[in-house]
Amino acid sequence: MSNNTQPHGTRFPDDLKRIVVVGSSGSGKTTLARAITQTLGVPHVELDAIRHGPNWTETPDDIFREQISEAIQGDRWVVEGNYSVARDVLWPRATTLIYLDYSIGVVMRRLILRTARRSVTREELWNGNRENILDNLKIFSEESVIGYSFKNHWRRRRNFTRLFQHPDYAHIHKMRFRTPRATEEWLERLVSYAVQYEGLS
Repeated sequence: MSNNTQPHGTRFPDDLKRIVVVGSSGSGKTTLARAITQTLGVPHVELDAIRHGPNWTETPDDIFREQISEAIQGDRWVVEGNYSVARDVLWPRATTLIYLDYSIGVVMRRLILRTARRSVTREELWNGNRENILDNLKIFSEESVIGYSFKNHWRRRRNFTRLFQHPDYAHIHKMRFRTPRATEEWLERLVSYAVQYEGLS
């Protein structure tokens, strides 16, 4: 698993046909997935939007898995989200996994800023849902995404390290970025390579 893989090290665009972006809450999965989607011109699937119904009602596991399966029927897509309950549906079809493995300090700073912005702007997320800043500030509460991200950060790192080495996923090209700058540099190279590829096609 590489720390900083360059686009010209892949069989572009085959290795980037079906991408899964994972990482802690607040690491920037959605931002990166949207940027890749724009660059490659492929559909973007946000697992949170499928999981969370109106009033934060959680989609049952069986329906959640079915909806993901339907969403990834195409040959090209970018999916972002963790959800172990759907991993066996999603990962076997993926050609690339990108893990945003940032430090806890980076993740917490980004997450707190995101939470503050969403609270001020009353940003609508999925199906009419909005974050409640009071819930998020109760970091020991199950409702706090800040507390959840902090408590699960190291466990998630151990799990993804193990999963990336699992033989079931040996067919997948894997990238692991330790800093936002490494991610940005890779994305810049991807954009440059995509422009070049389009010019040659």
